[in-house]
Amino acid sequence: MRCLGGVPYCSLVATLLCFSGIALFCGCGHQALTETERLIETYFARNLQDYITLAYIIQYFQYVIYGLASFFFLYCIVLLAEGFYTTSAARQTFGEFRSTMCGRCLSSSFIVMTYVLAVLWLLVFAFSALPVYFFYNMDATCHTIDILTETPASINQLCVDARQYGLLPWNAVPGKACGMTLSSVCKTREYRMTYDLYIAAFAGAGITLLALVHCSLHLAVYQVYLKMLRHRAKNEERGYDLYRRLQRDRGGILRSPYSENNLSDTL
Repeated sequence: MRCLGGVPYCSLVATLLCFSGIALFCGCGHQALTETERLIETYFARNLQDYITLAYIIQYFQYVIYGLASFFFLYCIVLLAEGFYTTSAARQTFGEFRSTMCGRCLSSSFIVMTYVLAVLWLLVFAFSALPVYFFYNMDATCHTIDILTETPASINQLCVDARQYGLLPWNAVPGKACGMTLSSVCKTREYRMTYDLYIAAFAGAGITLLALVHCSLHLAVYQVYLKMLRHRAKNEERGYDLYRRLQRDRGGILRSPYSENNLSDTL
């Protein structure tokens, strides 16, 4: 029970959330980018020069994903170590706690860094919603095509243009998929898997954001708790100083203000 009491559960929950969110975002995002390049190459562009820029951008984002996975893996371990170091149960186990200036500066640095990461990751969370929005519109258009299969003339007017979303240049051929061609694309395994992967990556980004916010709030609350401990320790030290001063002024003995005669009469 003593060992279980020494576990920083708030830091542990934040670390597990961050690990799972980053793993979901990086793994699903990496595979979704690969499948997106394959879909664009197969159904929206016939010339290599039309999507070569998109291929380079996808490769760049995949390298960024590798860096994010490595950075957050190390950062979560450091945050968990900070949680174990500052837990109250560990302080009771290893003796009386005395916060140093270095420790307070280190904890404050972690709070600022985690807050900055949460703000930056909010942008990543918003950015990860863009491909989900694109595939959602594409899925809605395909659903409309399935409903209007009896009127082929109106079906051919329903299109999804990848050039409008900046995925391809405006001179790309064909650059869009319409009618039954678009409906056949939506029924492929690659499309459904890519759509699900982007949704999972979006959920992973949200879990990571939740973990960063949770961790920053936990560290901030702990700093307030430390401040209260230091204030209480100062008050206790002042009380001890006053007690020693009174003891010294009375000759080393503090006696009751009531005389022994009055005490015997009362009894």
